[in-house]
Amino acid sequence: VRYFPLPGHPNSGLAARTAQAAANQGRFAEMYALLFENQNAWGHREQPQTEVFLGYARTLGLDVDRFQRDLDDPATAARVARDKADGEAAGVSGTPTFFLNGRPLTDLRGQDDLTAAIDAALAE
Repeated sequence: VRYFPLPGHPNSGLAARTAQAAANQGRFAEMYALLFENQNAWGHREQPQTEVFLGYARTLGLDVDRFQRDLDDPATAARVARDKADGEAAGVSGTPTFFLNGRPLTDLRGQDDLTAAIDAALAE
């Protein structure tokens, strides 16, 4: 998983940093799920949704002080920026984008297409 915040989504960068701050405590998957499941509540808000994301950290039982430090840490922002730059260099223009063995997967319409691509790569 790489971060690729989109400029048209005002809280996407903050959400990426939120996921990374949770990852620093071993809870990336859980935070990612909360962010994804609740994106209609925060995704298109113009105001920073920091308090909402802090609430998610509390829900997950994270060390909230550490989470806040990691959220604000320039290293977290740098990680997100590095991932975005890597994506842009690879030709990513939106999310989600999937790569398999260094090649972008196109025309994925569902899980069956992804499974078929993986099976084909394994058979090579």
